[in-house]
Amino acid sequence: MMSEEKMRVNHKTLEAFVSALFAYAGMSEADAAFHARALVQTNLWGVDSHGVLRVPVYVERLRSGAMNPRPETRIIRGAGALEVMHGDDGPGFIVGRDAMNRAMELAEAHSLGAVGVIHSNHFGAAGIYARLAADGDMIGIAMTNVIPNIVAPGGGKPVTGNNPLAIAVPTFSEFPFVLDMSLSKVAGGKLLLAKKRGEKIPLDWATDAEGRPTEDPEEAFDGFLLPMGGYKGLGLSYVVDILSGLITGGVFGDDIKSMYRHRDEPSLTCHFMIAIDPLKLMDKAEMEKRMASFYERVKTSPMWDESKEMYLPGEIEYLTALRRRERGIPISQNLYDELTALGEEMGTGVSLGDL
Repeated sequence: MMSEEKMRVNHKTLEAFVSALFAYAGMSEADAAFHARALVQTNLWGVDSHGVLRVPVYVERLRSGAMNPRPETRIIRGAGALEVMHGDDGPGFIVGRDAMNRAMELAEAHSLGAVGVIHSNHFGAAGIYARLAADGDMIGIAMTNVIPNIVAPGGGKPVTGNNPLAIAVPTFSEFPFVLDMSLSKVAGGKLLLAKKRGEKIPLDWATDAEGRPTEDPEEAFDGFLLPMGGYKGLGLSYVVDILSGLITGGVFGDDIKSMYRHRDEPSLTCHFMIAIDPLKLMDKAEMEKRMASFYERVKTSPMWDESKEMYLPGEIEYLTALRRRERGIPISQNLYDELTALGEEMGTGVSLGDL
């Protein structure tokens, strides 16, 4: 198998190609472009498990009707700064975008806004939506529930999902502060990526279907994930499910559908978006100064290994994106072939071109 690092695609070429696939699958040109841009941006950050690797299954679900390619998202209940949005079974990327945009509108009026979402689908990296708020000079918090795939320490059956959570804070500098994590030891996409690459996984990542630790990503994909930080990660996962699915009137726990095991059905995934306007507390210049001071404290913190460097959350992704914009995005030969074949089958007329 060809090394991942030997296959590189220009990010603009990849974005145009993926956008064409989504448009041919029925999405509006504007939504297809946003969906593609969000996925390619995720690859630029180095989060390959949540990037264009997922394109084939998204296209399949769009074509089958499992995801509504042209959702009409709408607010169905709420009051003041808190609302619930119905996602009309649309792609999670579009529904998540609309929900965070609405949360930001509420924050403009009330200093903060929160929008729960029901009837959505997989929305990729949570950081996409938290960053939307940071790009608008607000603090963004984004989370989603997923199918139960985490076993409690000592448990033999999944009790909750790895329910991703992201928080972004504007720094008014080169990059925002972004904490983006799933609440398992690793995200499920890491297993899928290892499976695509034909690699083994560490024993503390996941278990097989019987709860035994495994190095085989295929066995792990059919098994369970282990929680980040033991009971702490487990408890946070419960909180995300309560906020996203329980209080919104949506689904939670076992009622969520897997996009891989229920390929022809909407996932019914739920999200929760929060936007906070910090500029209601201080002016932009003051916050910029204080964030710069915060960053300086992190960067100048001593390391016992002087060859190492402290990074602010979001900084490594920023630096990775700079490199990948210049050198191209690395993808596996298998994925390249799969995407190329999909483009030819759909007759989009757009090619990934020569590497």
